Parts: sequence; structure tokens; C-alpha cells
Amino acid sequence: MTAPTFMAAARRRFRRRPATHKGDYGRVLVVGGSIGLTGAPALCALGALRSGAGLVALAVPESMYVVVAAHIPEAMPTPLPEATGGYLSSASIPAVLALAARADVVALGPGLSRAPATQQCVRRLLPKLPRPLVLDADGLNAVAERPELVRRARAPVILTPHPGELARLLGCSVEAIQRDRVRAAVSTARAWRAIVVLKGYRTVIADPSGKTVVNTTGNPGMATGGMGDVLAGVIAALVGQGFSPFDAAATGAHLHGLAGDLAARELGPVGLLASDVAARLPAAIRRLV
Repeated sequence: MTAPTFMAAARRRFRRRPATHKGDYGRVLVVGGSIGLTGAPALCALGALRSGAGLVALAVPESMYVVVAAHIPEAMPTPLPEATGGYLSSASIPAVLALAARADVVALGPGLSRAPATQQCVRRLLPKLPRPLVLDADGLNAVAERPELVRRARAPVILTPHPGELARLLGCSVEAIQRDRVRAAVSTARAWRAIVVLKGYRTVIADPSGKTVVNTTGNPGMATGGMGDVLAGVIAALVGQGFSPFDAAATGAHLHGLAGDLAARELGPVGLLASDVAARLPAAIRRLV
């Protein structure tokens, strides 16, 4: 698929009728967070809100609920049962499933950590989630070398790895991924039966049929913490607004990079923050539309 093809579809999706309400623009559920990683789920929620999601629920371990709730007032926070140490565990699963039943899409992984109880929670959740899923960060680490967990999902899955995470998913080296990024993304999409967004310079988006887009927006100033969390939120928001999973991934990567370019043009590429990029997503969407 060429970039003009998916961007034309995006322009249609972003047009809004005068008589609408927040429920028309998607209900996103973000599940993430752990001690020391409270910013990641908040940035994911911010990315979703700035990309047009009508409602964003933010589910985090109960010990960090107050911190996250104060960080982003536009999201709807929910405390989840947790394991000792401030991590999600299998005790969180019933609450997550109840929240997911009321959502249109789930973003799972930002800031989750690699605590064994959390990784087991992710593995048990995957076959039960009833909604399209954006699987990011430590959500990806939980399924490393276990493609069957993703293949058994009840709804479409979008994987958003950086090269290190994709290397862990496949059990290979980062160098092997970077030698042929398009081939790595396409082969993973086919084997895992999922959309793959291989982040980095010239992000590659691929689906199981072999369809690919190589994104051309973005700049080196975006090589800072939290950028991937914002991108996961952008993609989830677009799925919630009715984009197909592939178009959501391709359009999300384009808009995320374009917002980063706008931020770098205004502020310079050094010292660019993920929140700077999120703040310029509406301007990026306006340019696209």
C-alpha cells in the first residue's frame, strides 16, 4: 500500500459531523504502569487523547493510582489489584476484562515491567481480550518467542516493537533485525498473524499478507524516552475511531513522526520530549486533513 492510499482513507476518517458526541470517537483502554514507570501509561493515554479518542480509560496498579490520576485529568483512571511491589498480577485479570468489554480497543504494555507475575498476567489475558489490541513495551516481552499466544487472540493484534524488542520476540540479534528491517517486519507479521510496527529510523508497518508501508516522517530528536508510549496511544485511538488495524498503524506512525517534525522545527531537535510530540498531534492531524 502506498502512503497516499492510507492517507486518503485517514482524511475521510478524521472528518467530523457537527452533531456528534464523545462516544462516536472511540473508547480506548490503556493498561500499564509499575513502580518507577508511571509516566509510560500516562503518555500512552495522552497520545490517544491528542489523536482524537473520545474517551480514554487508564488502568494501573492501585499503588500508583493517585500519581497517574493527577498526571492526566482528561483520562479516566482505575486502580487494579496488584502483586507485592506494585506490579499487575493475575488478580488484575477480571477487572481488566470488565473494562475491556466497555472499550473499543486496548493498549497493553506501557510501563508494565518484566516482573514474573505481570508477564504471566499478560499471557493469560491475551486469549481472553475481546477487543483489538495494541501490544507494546513489556507486553511484547511477555510473549517473546511465543507466537502462538498472539495467534490465539480473539481480535486483531498490532505489535509495536523497537528493534531490541523484536529481537527478543524472535530470539535473534538486533543486528539481524536491522540488516533487513522490511523483511524482519513482514516475516514476523506472517508468523505471528499480526500487524507489526517496527519502530526506528524509517518505521516499517507490515501485515500478514505482506502489505508494507515505510514511514518517512520523524527525526533524530525523537530518540528519547516515552516516544513509543505516545505512538501506542495514537494507534489505539485510530483503531477506536474506526480505522482498520493496518491503516491505524500506518497513519499513526505518519502522524507521530509529523508531530515530531513540527516540534523539532519549533523547539529544535535536542531536548525534545514525548509530551512535546503529543501536544502537536492535533496540528499534525490538521495538516493531514
